[in-house]
Amino acid sequence: MGKIIAIANQKGGVGKTTTSVNLAASLGVLEKKVLLIDADPQANASSGLGIDIENIELGTYQLLEHTAKAEEAILKTDSPNVDIIPAHIDLVAIEIELVDQDKREYMLQAAITHLKEHYDYIIIDCAPSLGLLTLNALTAADSVIIPIQCEYFALEGLGKLLNTIKSVQRIHNQNLDIEGLLLTMYDARLRLSNQVVDEVKKHFDEMVFKTIIQRNVRLSEAPSYGESIINYDAASRGASNYLSLAEEIIKKNK
Repeated sequence: MGKIIAIANQKGGVGKTTTSVNLAASLGVLEKKVLLIDADPQANASSGLGIDIENIELGTYQLLEHTAKAEEAILKTDSPNVDIIPAHIDLVAIEIELVDQDKREYMLQAAITHLKEHYDYIIIDCAPSLGLLTLNALTAADSVIIPIQCEYFALEGLGKLLNTIKSVQRIHNQNLDIEGLLLTMYDARLRLSNQVVDEVKKHFDEMVFKTIIQRNVRLSEAPSYGESIINYDAASRGASNYLSLAEEIIKKNK
């Protein structure tokens, strides 16, 4: 039985999509069957795996509206063992369209839970907000990874996100766990980066992944080629970091 992991933080630019794409690719290389679900209207996870987002006929939007089955929206990618349900800019409208629906927080859960029989991991790339899209992802997920940027405002908003997770656990999904806090964009030369790492570890201790994602030029180049870091430059530090994270998650879930 597979596991659904949402990657969420309402702050933008913390490495959610980078983590979604490269964690999925790393798990795939380690011979796990992975489905990536793009639940962000910006569709960066889709284009980051080489999907032409202008020509998407079925994706997360249709899944949430229940006008298509999940199996119909799944596309193959060039990353070994990785499939994707892509997003499109249309997804922007879904929060308004679902607002009057019954059980609107459970739309994604109803659409994808059965897929756990076919995949080892289902990764959901969430939008940078705490709206209905993210709520659907957290309600459908077994656990959540929270990327935290090693910069000045890193912990700002984290309390709000943790409160949202608690409220989802209380009302919608009592089985939701925190898979871990992931420190991203770390630069060992900066005192501030080291202070943020120390601060996060001091407050959250065991909840923090041992793997830290370092700043890496190759990581930021890869999406413009529609490739994961594993396909783009397997020898880079970014690839090594994400493989290490994938190994840590596999070990934790044995």
